[in-house]
Amino acid sequence: MGLPPRRVAGGTTRNTARRLFGIYALVSVVPVLLLGACLLALAHRQATVRGLSEGATEANLVARSSIAPQLGEHPLSDGLTPAETKALRQTADLSARSGDVLRLRVRDLAGRVVFSPDGTGLGTVDDDALEALRGPTISQLTWLNADDSDNEAGATDLGPRVIEAYTPLLSARTDRVIGVLEVYLPYAPIEADISRAEAWLGVTLIVGLLILWAALLGVSYSLSRRLREQAAANAYLAQHDTLTGMPNRSQFSDRAECAIAQATEDRPSAIAVIDLDRFKEVNDTLGHANGDRLLVALADRLAGAVRDVDTLARLGGDEFGVVLSGIHGPGEAVEVLSRIRASLTEPLVIDGLPLTVEASVGFALAPYDGADIGTLLTRADVAMYVAKRQHHGVVHYQPDHDQYDATTLTLIAELGAAIRDEQLLLHFQPKADVRSGIFTAVEALVRWQHPTRGLLYPGAFLPAAEQTELVEPLTAWVLETALNTLPSLDPTGKLAVAVNISARSLTRSHFAEEVLATVAASGIDPDRVILEVTETALLSDPARAATTLSALSSAGIRISIDDFGAGQTSLGYLAQLPVSELKIDKAFVLAMAGDVRNAAIVRSVIELGHSLGFTVTAEGVETPDVLRGLVAADCDLIQGYLLGRPVDADAARDMLQAEVPQLLA
Repeated sequence: MGLPPRRVAGGTTRNTARRLFGIYALVSVVPVLLLGACLLALAHRQATVRGLSEGATEANLVARSSIAPQLGEHPLSDGLTPAETKALRQTADLSARSGDVLRLRVRDLAGRVVFSPDGTGLGTVDDDALEALRGPTISQLTWLNADDSDNEAGATDLGPRVIEAYTPLLSARTDRVIGVLEVYLPYAPIEADISRAEAWLGVTLIVGLLILWAALLGVSYSLSRRLREQAAANAYLAQHDTLTGMPNRSQFSDRAECAIAQATEDRPSAIAVIDLDRFKEVNDTLGHANGDRLLVALADRLAGAVRDVDTLARLGGDEFGVVLSGIHGPGEAVEVLSRIRASLTEPLVIDGLPLTVEASVGFALAPYDGADIGTLLTRADVAMYVAKRQHHGVVHYQPDHDQYDATTLTLIAELGAAIRDEQLLLHFQPKADVRSGIFTAVEALVRWQHPTRGLLYPGAFLPAAEQTELVEPLTAWVLETALNTLPSLDPTGKLAVAVNISARSLTRSHFAEEVLATVAASGIDPDRVILEVTETALLSDPARAATTLSALSSAGIRISIDDFGAGQTSLGYLAQLPVSELKIDKAFVLAMAGDVRNAAIVRSVIELGHSLGFTVTAEGVETPDVLRGLVAADCDLIQGYLLGRPVDADAARDMLQAEVPQLLA
């Protein structure tokens, strides 16, 4: 299929991908662990808050159910009665024995301790107690000191952790705040419950996060694998043709540049273009699906015919490119390319039909014909069109093949917009009967009113346009415009209009249908439409041309052979075509007055045309002497400057409505 592709270490690439994914897995577990730690810390904090809330609730319950009922209505700052002290001590002892309360103190409204079963803290004031007097129960974690003298966390002899709570004491009868209960509750049971809950939560959270991490890792691995596969597929598609699997234009350019860089005068490289002949007919006749099948089969044949050191690529459509590296000159290039071309000639069976495909090949050599891929490919393309026009199999580019320059290429690029933007116009040149002098037809000749270059004649853009697909919309525009203009040129409905047809249009399978549809839409009688075809156009594809012309003639459209005598039309072939008119090439007509040989050729063509039943028109009539010679030779119609120059529609209308020229009277 061509130069061996750059080798890629597939195993190394896969190992690198695995290593990078392993690093990603290790890095990605860090945020998962951090998230787990944060969630555990938050859960621990919430559990602690919940424990303090439970402590506050229990302290409030002790105050309401056990302490407040033992107190009277008098201010606690006045001291407790013996009965109150005894009742409180019994309650304290009972709570201490049950272990529900580790210590309690009763404070008055000034925050001073007025009762303490163990006698500690009597008379002392605590800010938290004063805060609790304003309503909310205050609870906090602290340590119960061994000496029972201080509960600060910084003490050196710390006891068990406890919940220190301060809750208002409400009178049992009036619900009036009469003091504060300071109570120390054991935290160990709550802490044990919290620890058990945290243990289960921790296990559940870790397992859940690990499962989530594994799931995300699996998704990431799957996505990364798909992305790698898609990237590989995209990289392949960027370098290969999707239909045939062979290198595409991009890869062709890369390999061509390598071959050009290695080319020397002794061992040049060839850049070739292979274009299938009449492939469009296969698509039009058998459908695009069968056309694709044919392309795939032909691509396989071409791939089998190239050398291992060469590159074969599909450039697009039915066009292929070949890079020949290290050849010994144009002779070897022709030999190799001829062998490649010959691989296509064996019939292929597509949709039950045996098909024989031919191709035209053009090539250019580096460094002789150019030093860059753009120049060489363009020149190979030019040589390919020469091969197609001249029916040569393989053609090496020569400078005289190139009819294109920068100006012409720019015009071709602008022509499509010119058709759409109505920059084109038609001029009309009359034809007249030699005997009566009556105008019988006008020939429609396209002009281009270029916005910057002024009025351009067909020679500036038409030859190049005929080598591109632009000639088809251009021909359609000329035909439609000419037919729509004809009624204003000749209200009597007798005048005919002639339109020139290119070889490219003539060989299109649907051309006849399109012409007949345009004529029908215009309402013009088909007998008033003349299509002028050159001899070279007939020879480009004789069979297709004959089929198209027959379809047109059967509908009543007249066929004229333009520039007759300049080509090499076989008289036998000419007699088989539905032709109604021969137009003698103006080169013979212009020279007939001063050259007896050209005059003899003109007379012979007139006699030949009459013998075949054709009307004969002489174009290029510019002098009375030429006119007299044509009259003597019994020519039928004339066209030329002597009769009238090509002019726009308004001027042509005035010319056609004027009296018959005296020179023809």
